[in-house]
Amino acid sequence: MDIADSERIKHRDIAFQEIHPNPDQAKAAARFLIEVDGILSAAAVSPRLLHVQYDVFIISLLEIEAALIELGLHLDTNLLSRLKRALHYYTEETARANADHTHCESNCTDKLFAKRYELIEHGCRDTRPEHWRQYL
Repeated sequence: MDIADSERIKHRDIAFQEIHPNPDQAKAAARFLIEVDGILSAAAVSPRLLHVQYDVFIISLLEIEAALIELGLHLDTNLLSRLKRALHYYTEETARANADHTHCESNCTDKLFAKRYELIEHGCRDTRPEHWRQYL
């Protein structure tokens, strides 16, 4: 089924809560999301507002926001924001179901969390080059 780009490409604004240790949550989210498959652009409009453009058949708003929450960012929880998010979730899932794209082709959610795991500091990383790892 051939789907028009206007149906595939979504433009969304993601609002963050005002009270957070990081005063510029939108910029932190943009730096993370720009590396994710399916995200075409991510730009901080203000310290609390992020504009995202993405391909809905590769990644959904629900997956994007789940990754941002996993990063420790706090999404805006006022009634209007929650209603908008619920409407976007519903329309995106319906569009995916109508086009037989109920799940992304290459485990996008797994890639999001793998990328998050790569970025955090922890003691499970071997800093030696690949060819030195065979020597104990």
